[in-house]
Amino acid sequence: MSDDEVTLTQDDRVTHIEDVLATAPIEPGKLGHHTVLSVGGARVIVLAFGRGQHMREHRSHHPLLLQALDGKVRVTAAEQTFDLRPGGLLYLPNALAHSIEALEPSRVSLTPIGI
Repeated sequence: MSDDEVTLTQDDRVTHIEDVLATAPIEPGKLGHHTVLSVGGARVIVLAFGRGQHMREHRSHHPLLLQALDGKVRVTAAEQTFDLRPGGLLYLPNALAHSIEALEPSRVSLTPIGI
């Protein structure tokens, strides 16, 4: 975890993050990986992409929820392509190979399930 990431670990109180996007700036030429919440068994990570940046194909050890917060990303998984725009949500099963490409500057909320 880098110094610019904010991790909250309050299990017994209500936790409110007023502006998730403010915690995850888009930096040209750098893929941002910001853990914005870690509570009990839940974690929320915001990935920040500059236009054209991508995460090459990889697999997760947990099922994932991906939700576009701004911009537009293309997710390739299970031999299908999905374009996510703000409000779009995608569920990826455990160990499914996938890649993500930013078609414009974008931020995506990543929530691993069952961590």
